[in-house]
Amino acid sequence: MIDPRVVVVGGGLAGIAASLACVDAGARVTLIERRNQLGGLTRSFRHGDWELDNGQHVFLRCCDAYLGLLERLGARDEVTLQDRLSIPVLRPGGPTGWLRRRAGWPAPLHLGPSLARYPHIGLADRLRLGRAALPLARLDLHDPALDTETFGAWLARHGQRPRSVEALWDLITLPTVNLRAAEASLAMAAKVFQTGLLTDAPAADIGWSRVPLGHLHGRRAAQALGAARAAVLTDERVLHVDDDHGGAFRVQTERRVLHADAVVVAVPHDAVATVLPEGVVEHQDRLAGLGHSAVVNVHLFYDRPVMRHDFAAAVDSPVEYVFDRSASAGVTSGQYLAVSLSGADALLGDRPDAVIDRIAAGVAELFPAARSARVLDRLVTRERTATFRAVPGSGALRAGTTTARRGLVLAGAWTDTGWPATMEGAVRSGRAAAREALIATGRSRKLPEEVA
Repeated sequence: MIDPRVVVVGGGLAGIAASLACVDAGARVTLIERRNQLGGLTRSFRHGDWELDNGQHVFLRCCDAYLGLLERLGARDEVTLQDRLSIPVLRPGGPTGWLRRRAGWPAPLHLGPSLARYPHIGLADRLRLGRAALPLARLDLHDPALDTETFGAWLARHGQRPRSVEALWDLITLPTVNLRAAEASLAMAAKVFQTGLLTDAPAADIGWSRVPLGHLHGRRAAQALGAARAAVLTDERVLHVDDDHGGAFRVQTERRVLHADAVVVAVPHDAVATVLPEGVVEHQDRLAGLGHSAVVNVHLFYDRPVMRHDFAAAVDSPVEYVFDRSASAGVTSGQYLAVSLSGADALLGDRPDAVIDRIAAGVAELFPAARSARVLDRLVTRERTATFRAVPGSGALRAGTTTARRGLVLAGAWTDTGWPATMEGAVRSGRAAAREALIATGRSRKLPEEVA
């Protein structure tokens, strides 16, 4: 059998995962990316002498597909994974709380000791947490009714008062679903809490890259694909994908025409209509309803260390999560902090200086050492379309992997993976798309395994 030709459109994590799975199964792969580097939304850029990430991305121990991708890229030793979940939670002028799992304790009891002492909500609210946590662990994630109400409304029905939502539940919901509980679909929030916190004790141990994401994902992927003799075309935009003679496909770019036996389209949901023939995606006109939710990052460079944690969360503060990214960026003196603000649509219209001033003041409230430190440099980055908007009803708008045309498949964190728009969801979608593409070409061996 002649090795099938597979074209992958889009070089984000979904496209990278699909390309590697196809090439490992013996396909002849061409990956096309419109930017000048692979990695999609997990990329880096130069700022003076430093290499900065466009946003702060973490993963959890339960992210099996993503960890598998790191192994395939030979990058597993370039990330840190906590021995056990441990998140310092700061409050201006208040004590530091901790979200920690107790080693050796089963879920969900593993969080009990830290929650019992959690200082940012009162004793009565801490006693009420079980009224939501236990039912949340028992929800059927396949029940479509979960996508008809917000997580916030569900929490209120289960005894959670506004302070608990603000100072605890949103600490997890906001960075994972990219919306606060008041807006987020119960279906997506339930997936996060069940998979990460309530059913398997080690699942939520947090990991992060020790190197720039542009290296961890983009350059590593280019190297791995090159070693496998796949073609990688960057700075090249795909105009459209059409049927070719004999049941194959014709991929038209700005510079060339490629012919393929299968095509994986791993582009954002709002770009699908510009690439694919009309009618091949069911309810294609509904994809626009997925919308977007933004992420904003504020980058602050201090003349001295001001934070002793690798990362921290904050309550009662304009700061949400703050990361020490000095070593990754190549900062050798002082300290570089990156503040990640999720669900940040309200900030998109603000002037950069206003956003930076507000966040720098928030950092100074959290870390006394920052009050006397000098800010040497500062900037803000915005990802206006970071994720789809995971509000109630969004689940029905997410497309499946296959289309009406056999061999033409979809990938992306916005597709119906059952996960929020995360790195794990993106990689899962890429593997699922590769599997369908390969099957369509007649392949039955070396298919990527389905991840549970």
